[in-house]
Formats: sequence, C-alpha cells, structure tokens
Amino acid sequence: MFLDQSRASEYAGFSFMEDWYIAAPPEHQKREKEAARLLRKSAWWKSQLGKGLCAHCGKRFSPAELTMDHLLPIARGGKSTKKNCVPSCKTCNTEKGSKTRAELALAKLGAGSDE
Repeated sequence: MFLDQSRASEYAGFSFMEDWYIAAPPEHQKREKEAARLLRKSAWWKSQLGKGLCAHCGKRFSPAELTMDHLLPIARGGKSTKKNCVPSCKTCNTEKGSKTRAELALAKLGAGSDE
C-alpha cells in the first residue's frame, strides 16, 4: 500500500521515508538507539562478535569489522533485542540500510530481471 503524502497530517508523530513507509516516532528511535548502545556492551553481543561471521553474507571478519544490524530496522519500529540484532559486515549493513531482509532479497531479484 502506498501512502498519500498529502495526508501526512493524519500521521502525526511519524515521518515519511523513501515514500513507501512511515518511520517510527523519534522517541522510539532514540529509546532503541540507547538500548542498542547497552546491548553492545553485553557479554552476549561480545560472544556474537567473537564468532566473526556476518549474518548476511556469511563471510568471516574480525570483531572490529562487524557492526550491529537490526533485522527489523529501528526506523521501521524494530527493537534492540537479541532476537532482532545480528552482526553484519559494514558492506552488508550499508547495502541493507532501512530495508528488511525480505525487501533486500526482492530488490536483488529485481536487479537481475530483464525489465
């Protein structure tokens, strides 16, 4: 479903991103970014980095080369939880951006089409 930006006042507290979804409220994003900072300090996250694997491409990296990726991005309403956060190489995390894994897969499929 595409949202009509002329009706933006109906979506108070939300902002439009990429013309196809409504970003989570700024309060949610601020709260979850703080939760992510705390999660990065946890033993669980350090053990995830210690494995050295990017959750997207499966390649090995040093812990310093891995970033935290939210499978459902914070900007889309995702939370900073163990179930939603995975280690990702910087290349994969940048490519994914604010997309879900499904949207990224669909974009890759579309890039290979002859249309």
